[in-house]
Amino acid sequence: MQTSKLLIVGMIAAAFSAAASAQQLGLPATTTPLILQGVGIDQNLNAQVPLELTFKDDTGQTVRLGQYFRDRPVVLALVYYQCPGLCDRILGGISEAMRQISLKVGTDYDVVAVSFNPKETWQLANAKKANYIEQFGAAARPGAQAGWHFLTGDQADIKPLADTVGFHYKFDQDSQQYVHASGIMILTPEGKISKYFYGVAYKPRDFRLGLVEASSDKIGTVADEVLLFCCQYDPTTGKYGLAITRVIRVLGTGTALMLFGFVFVMLRRERRSHPPAGRSA
Repeated sequence: MQTSKLLIVGMIAAAFSAAASAQQLGLPATTTPLILQGVGIDQNLNAQVPLELTFKDDTGQTVRLGQYFRDRPVVLALVYYQCPGLCDRILGGISEAMRQISLKVGTDYDVVAVSFNPKETWQLANAKKANYIEQFGAAARPGAQAGWHFLTGDQADIKPLADTVGFHYKFDQDSQQYVHASGIMILTPEGKISKYFYGVAYKPRDFRLGLVEASSDKIGTVADEVLLFCCQYDPTTGKYGLAITRVIRVLGTGTALMLFGFVFVMLRRERRSHPPAGRSA
């Protein structure tokens, strides 16, 4: 019962996070339930995450957060490994999106999961990684082992990271579990926040476009560039949608070119049908 309750609460928290973003744009406000007060995800787009923070990786080694930010974008997920349900769904959603795109984890991008429970150990992180690497099918995707990282840390490092990305959570004494929203962030290779995706299921198209855009088009294909021209990220929903203005502009230009071509052809035909006076037909 507690697991189902917290799962529902987390999903509602994600919805209220999206609603809060909408409110910042002048849309109607919503009333936050008591259990969710102080819980949610604020969008701090373009904020620089503190790369000097240190954590334990899934082998027990002390690592600097900055070492995961090199020449490719990073998917960041704040979870905790003993979460009764919601966090596994978040990680499962990442895994499913990763399976459905051609970009390769460990080559084109990295995934970093950070536990926000300071009591969790690197051994827990190691077990969680082994489980998801097996589910993901690392044998067919050799880069997953090196590109998907599971970290633990102290509160002194967890809190500034969570605050920077706008991830707010609290401990529920009744259930002895954390109450938190569900969502992930896409960061640039320099460690700046580029996109937020809410919920526990992430559309492969959005997931891929978020990575391509965060990389400044260093990864992806020409087709991705076309999609990014026609689609635009909406921070109020955390999704990509059709950029109507751009499409209308393209269609308008295309229509104008077609009309110009039609007029040009008709004028040429008319000149051939009616040669100038004094010239033999």
